[in-house]
Amino acid sequence: METVTIRGVEVPKLGLGTARLTGEECREVVETALELGYRHVDTAQLYGNEEAVGDAIARSAVDREEVFLTTKIHWDHAAADDVHSSFADSLDRLGVDSVDLLLIHSTNDDVPIEETIGAMNRLQEEGTVEHIGVSNYSVEETKTAVEASSTPVLTNQVEYHVDHGQADLLEWCVEHDVLLTAYSPLDEGSLASDPELEAIAERHDATAAQVALAWLAEQPNVMTIPKASSEARLTENLSAIDVELTADERDRLFERSGGVPSLRSK
Repeated sequence: METVTIRGVEVPKLGLGTARLTGEECREVVETALELGYRHVDTAQLYGNEEAVGDAIARSAVDREEVFLTTKIHWDHAAADDVHSSFADSLDRLGVDSVDLLLIHSTNDDVPIEETIGAMNRLQEEGTVEHIGVSNYSVEETKTAVEASSTPVLTNQVEYHVDHGQADLLEWCVEHDVLLTAYSPLDEGSLASDPELEAIAERHDATAAQVALAWLAEQPNVMTIPKASSEARLTENLSAIDVELTADERDRLFERSGGVPSLRSK
């Protein structure tokens, strides 16, 4: 699996998003993904599937140490005591001793960012969290989190695709060596039948979805976590890493997203 290195930490360029996957379907999807070669699984307290994700990892033939596991604290649990108690529950549901990455799912207007980040830092000190990050934070909120943290803030996970640009955040992340994790990279599936992406895909013997994912994966400081529920779609998404767009194609998609072509990786 191709990786991106942020502050010396290697993270798989393409992971599995699990939002709206629950129960046995979630277990089967995660286990199949691991068999196919996925090594990053993203879950959250909000999704109600941490137990299913943990069960799938436990019954997979892939060693736990090979899986980059991410979960997220619900924004209602942003207060320091709630961070600790809710995360203890997450560990129980996941059936693991620690996670590779813990995010706060969004800001909470009633709880200072500094308080939440401080509590997450203490979990790192206790050894139950390897890395921390944020989700759905603005540039200014991300700056506040970085300044408040005693350890590097590894990522900001946000919606990012060709029709939902993140130009300001991406520029800031590249400048400060923070990872931008793109969720909903296919815009809830709508990009899989997008005419412009389909036209590009024809030239690469690929699919529109693969073009959308390849565009993200080629960018510096970016990884993506598409959700899929079938083995065919899981395989299709994973193979997007092998699609190499031309400079003109990348620039066209950057222009469409309102982004900055100079940030392309090639």
